[in-house]
Amino acid sequence: MGIKKKLGLGIASAVLGLSLVGGGTFAYFSATTQATAAFQAGTLKLSAHPTEIINIKDIKPGDTMRRDFNLNNDGSLDIHTINLATKYSTSGAVDRFGKNLGDYIQVYTLYHGAPANSTPIYLSTLSELKNMSPEILHETLAGHVPTADLKKGESHRFMVEFRFLDNGEDQSAFQGDWLSLEWTFNAKQGAGVAK
Repeated sequence: MGIKKKLGLGIASAVLGLSLVGGGTFAYFSATTQATAAFQAGTLKLSAHPTEIINIKDIKPGDTMRRDFNLNNDGSLDIHTINLATKYSTSGAVDRFGKNLGDYIQVYTLYHGAPANSTPIYLSTLSELKNMSPEILHETLAGHVPTADLKKGESHRFMVEFRFLDNGEDQSAFQGDWLSLEWTFNAKQGAGVAK
């Protein structure tokens, strides 16, 4: 190989080497940033105080029993609606008409707040309430008692009156009979909103 070729190859190799070295060391500006997000679901928590509204013995036809209780929103979200489901059991006694004690215990009045400032609402017997769906009961109460919009941290006071109906007949079949009532208040949230 001639000197010109050797010299040309040497120069070409040097240029190639410099271009590789120079190409790997060029300078530029850069910047980075991060964004984060966090989500925590709220809570619906409804409580009743006292949890036992009434516990009474030795009732007889014609007796009236008035008690009060509070529904409290102890959660972090507002409650939009509250539905009420009624369930009870009895010792099984029935009268000559085939009716049990639940047919004669009437939820006579229900007030929100003080009776002097409220209109009493007749709600019927426990047996009729037991067969009523919670949604229908909600519609029945709407406009009379606050079954909607219980804000977080708020409490609603209720007064309820139970009456052992006297049907004017012999009700001796119920002597010693018992009834155990369970009311389930079911709280529901409102529609989602833009935040």
